[in-house]
Amino acid sequence: MSKMEPEVIEAAARIEAAQVDAKNLKRRKRLFAALGATVLIAGLGYGVYAYAYASRFVSTDNAYTAAETAQVTPAVPGIVRDVAVADTQAVKRGDVLVVLDDVDARLALAQAEADLGRSIRKVRGYVANDQSLAAQIAARASEQKRAVAQVASAQADFERAQVDLARREALAGSGSVSGDELTKAQNAFATAKANLAAAQASAAQSQANQVAAIGSREANAVLIADATEETNPEVALARARRDQARVNLERTVIRAPIDGIVAKRTVQVGQQVQAGAPLLSVVPLARVHVDANFKEVQLENVKIGQPVAVYSDLYGKSVPYHGVVAGLAGGTGSTFATIPAQNATGNWIKVVQRVPVRIELDGPELAARPLQIGLSMTATIDTRGNTH
Repeated sequence: MSKMEPEVIEAAARIEAAQVDAKNLKRRKRLFAALGATVLIAGLGYGVYAYAYASRFVSTDNAYTAAETAQVTPAVPGIVRDVAVADTQAVKRGDVLVVLDDVDARLALAQAEADLGRSIRKVRGYVANDQSLAAQIAARASEQKRAVAQVASAQADFERAQVDLARREALAGSGSVSGDELTKAQNAFATAKANLAAAQASAAQSQANQVAAIGSREANAVLIADATEETNPEVALARARRDQARVNLERTVIRAPIDGIVAKRTVQVGQQVQAGAPLLSVVPLARVHVDANFKEVQLENVKIGQPVAVYSDLYGKSVPYHGVVAGLAGGTGSTFATIPAQNATGNWIKVVQRVPVRIELDGPELAARPLQIGLSMTATIDTRGNTH
């Protein structure tokens, strides 16, 4: 082998290596170009997705189920005679929950019914008394006429006796009239005068009796004026008291105000309860809704009636619930806190607030898979969905 052959081989190897490096460089450039194009396309795709689709949704996992729970309280006080339900028991509207002892209520109803009967009889007495007083007025009028006639008769007798006395007194001086006859004339005059006074007094009394009878009838008429036996105020008041007593008797049986599940039962048999004291609660699981606390920055496009997809931690993502935005709270959660935040201090730090959004759930879905209140939920609102 000549001395030049190793150099030729080495040069050939370098040329071959250079060619390989050139091919690898071109390949890397193509790969980088492809990668760049892929990243650019992915970025553009994500941007289009985010702008055209993802931006229409707002979501939060700060959401919980709630319901308008009915608190059962007695309307009348009493001793608990029976408790017909227990916690977790399902009840229908109108089912008996608690029964109070009704002895006092029954006695009160009997007394009220007796008072009503007495009032009806009293009003009937007013009507009958009116007729009696009318007859008395007629009798007093007749007495008044008779008394006037008696006065006229006594007046005539008085005038005749007065004339007879004057004649005899004129003749007494000549002796034409005896003293006995004069005495009789004087006595007749005194009698006529007394009879006239008595007749006048009797007439005055008759007139007073007539006025009194008229006044009595007017006073009695006030008690029955513009009213029948049914509409008389005394009867109406007694009837209202009877009806109230009857209602109080019915209220000794406490019934479920709504369909739901019994919760927080504290009442026991034999317990003395007062009106308004909480006995138990009824949770309407068929009307459960979701209170979702969205950040204030998420609510720009949220409107009532927009569709919502809801998932519960109880069933997971495999069981979706559908609902609509029913309303937004009138203030943030911190506003209605027991101790509201005071931001007037110098070391104030801005905190993003959350506003409760009420979501009404689809009834059939809720019936198929019931939810208890207080469960954790995830809610996603489609802000470009249909609204009412």
